[in-house]
Amino acid sequence: MKSSVPKIDQLAGMNCYCTSFQGVGGLIKQQARGFQVSEIIDGTVLDDLSFVQDEFHKYPVYKLEKRDIDSNHAILQIKKQFGIQLKVLGLKDSKANTEQYASTEKTRNIRRKVRTNNLILSLIGFSRTPLAKSSLLGNRFTIMIDDTELSELSVFESEVRNIGNFYGLQRFGSERAVSHLAGREILKKNFRSAVELLLSYTTDYDSKMSREIREKCRDPQNYAQVLEMIPPGMDFEYQMMSAMVRGKDAIAALREIPISIRRLFIHAYQAYIFNKCLSTALLDGEDLLQGREDDLCFEIEGPIKFGKIRKFNSAVDSESDVVPAVRLVGYSFQPGNGRFELLTKNILQE
Repeated sequence: MKSSVPKIDQLAGMNCYCTSFQGVGGLIKQQARGFQVSEIIDGTVLDDLSFVQDEFHKYPVYKLEKRDIDSNHAILQIKKQFGIQLKVLGLKDSKANTEQYASTEKTRNIRRKVRTNNLILSLIGFSRTPLAKSSLLGNRFTIMIDDTELSELSVFESEVRNIGNFYGLQRFGSERAVSHLAGREILKKNFRSAVELLLSYTTDYDSKMSREIREKCRDPQNYAQVLEMIPPGMDFEYQMMSAMVRGKDAIAALREIPISIRRLFIHAYQAYIFNKCLSTALLDGEDLLQGREDDLCFEIEGPIKFGKIRKFNSAVDSESDVVPAVRLVGYSFQPGNGRFELLTKNILQE
């Protein structure tokens, strides 16, 4: 394990790495085809699809293939151009070639295929109910690393099973790492602070142009000027700033952002607390694979499929039967006496 990690990972609550491997050097995401992601969903969902719509299989299921656009903007683009309101199971980055599943509750006038310059949406069948997030088992990655300095991976391969399932930077806004900060302020009902963070917060990892624009946004008197120079990629910032210039309050400005995006700010703060909990457990030397008394655990149903959550039972449970679970905090969070629940409770009290 390594306790010395880059600042950008620390901003997302990752305070350690799970292996001692020094890395291979090099660069990723130099081109979209060098980073490919495809979703893995429960096979029973695909097996139950009907190729024709009938009284039992009403809901269209699509495969969304895209590049150079993130999932949220792809959904907005499809709705605007084709009138299809999609729900996806997971969020995928823009700097990648990705394949993911989506469904809609619209059961009439079904479009079988739509295409733009950066995405293809193809109908693959009809399901009994809209797809649920529980159907998503994981993702398959193919990643190209350019200009590597080391090709010997035997040390890393021996430590793979020790890697904790951290939330990655995408959940937090990538280079800016701001989503969870806005989520925290929204939860505290500091809406003005949330808007200011979303407009002006930046990090050393942000692009030069982004930093220059956001520095101007620190003074609300500059908003009208910034609106004339803001690039298309800052569409949510444009919408919020426009509302503020029109005299709207912070709550109205936030509501200019689609509800699906606003929820992500809260989810990002949940993910930040999760990462802090996982980091603390690793630094304390906790075994992430072996349950302990009072721990909540997932039952293992298959190589990549978990079942129900229950308390660890030392009399009958082994590492092959269950794996410890770290709960996401939420409105109904009531910590028990499990290791990770107590760690989460302490983090919330900090």
